[in-house]
Amino acid sequence: MAEAQAQQRGGIADDGFAEAESGVRYEVDGEIATITLARPEKRNAQTFATWSALARIGESLPEQVRVVVVKGEGPSFSAGIDLRMFTSEGVPGQGSFSTAAKIGDAGFEQRIRQAQAGFLWLRRPEIVSIAAVQGHAIGAGFQLALSCDLRIVAEDVAFCMKEPALGLVPDLTGTKPLVELVGLAKAIDICLTARTVHADEAMRIGLAEQVVARGDLEQAVSDKVAALLSVNRDAAVATKRLLQGARQRTLEEQSVAEGIEQAARIKALFG
Repeated sequence: MAEAQAQQRGGIADDGFAEAESGVRYEVDGEIATITLARPEKRNAQTFATWSALARIGESLPEQVRVVVVKGEGPSFSAGIDLRMFTSEGVPGQGSFSTAAKIGDAGFEQRIRQAQAGFLWLRRPEIVSIAAVQGHAIGAGFQLALSCDLRIVAEDVAFCMKEPALGLVPDLTGTKPLVELVGLAKAIDICLTARTVHADEAMRIGLAEQVVARGDLEQAVSDKVAALLSVNRDAAVATKRLLQGARQRTLEEQSVAEGIEQAARIKALFG
């Protein structure tokens, strides 16, 4: 897969694949990074190049960034995997699932891990990631939204985990956050029926933190970003780290972790 040279200009960085190949636009403005899926004519369908570009953004994210906003250009957030990947011809310069299936087991597993890397970094404790979701968020698009810490959605949002209906499984790190957000039974229902979850249900079952009118989505995200940036950075990182570890710890273990983090904060502030 051909790689474009990384460019830095006026606070805007484009890493990995060229925007035309990856469909990803990336901008940094101080403490805020914005990732835009920018193939509206394809409803922001994703390819190998998309996932590579996302991974490269994570690798090169400037240290000053505190909030990452992920959004889609046009009427849809992302309609999922580019359907050309299911054909023998595939996506020019990137191949297809047919070509990927011919790779040995180790190589195939590595290919999947490389794709997953574009999603995993959005959960780092050093940042808060927000998915601004309108219209379709299907399959890989749904999983990208699930990779973010927060989801602010428009009233026309349509979440759908389409992979099982296509003979696949969701493998872009979306199954764990889905189960954690909605519970096992509801996750089974959503995935194994490949049904659509609309805004009212998304809010009710915990997939969305906020539902707004389509025209208010950008402002709602801006307000949330401002609120997040108003909190002490080091305290925010430590608190997110605590919250992320809470599910794996007993109450006693979590209490100990809280004490360790608080001791570090008090020493930093008053020591």
